[in-house]
Amino acid sequence: MRRALVALALLLTLAACGSDGGTTGGLHGTTLDPPFEVAATPLTDADGQPFSLTKDTDKPLTLVFYGYTHCPDICQTVMSNLASAMTRLDDSDRDRVDVVFVTTDPARDTEKVLKKYLAHFDPAFIGLTGDLDTIVSVAKPMGVGITLGEKLPSGGYDVTHGTTITGIDADDEGTVYWSEATSSADFAADIHHLLDKDPA
Repeated sequence: MRRALVALALLLTLAACGSDGGTTGGLHGTTLDPPFEVAATPLTDADGQPFSLTKDTDKPLTLVFYGYTHCPDICQTVMSNLASAMTRLDDSDRDRVDVVFVTTDPARDTEKVLKKYLAHFDPAFIGLTGDLDTIVSVAKPMGVGITLGEKLPSGGYDVTHGTTITGIDADDEGTVYWSEATSSADFAADIHHLLDKDPA
């Protein structure tokens, strides 16, 4: 009987934690404690310059998503929602956040391809490419797995990758993440909330 009561109490506690849709601290995303470590290893931006997710992200908030331009569904949805979220922010918030798209398909996603792809969403978005092994090593500590699949009849190939979006703070730590199902309104609300917590 005691065991059953403990189990019931635990179940109610878990239900209460999830009653706001899985949000934590007033966020639609999930707060990470401890936070993800972010690798300093530089990749290459769409202008051919080295870009590190720690050394070159000097804004209070950087949102990072791993995907690829030939992705038929999730990547486009996520990038569209992030682009729409940026339009919901006032100028003050917008100037204090960066969005970074890291390709998981560097063989096809050249610097030129990334620049053209991101221009459809927001020209201010930062695109990163590089050697696949390096991209995998940068993604891993952020909880994102990347696997290159078999070639397809079309000549392309499957790329399996994690679909979370990670928020990196001013201390270069991944402190929050969102699922691919997050709406633009929820992204915008969370971005404003996170920036309010760090008014610098």
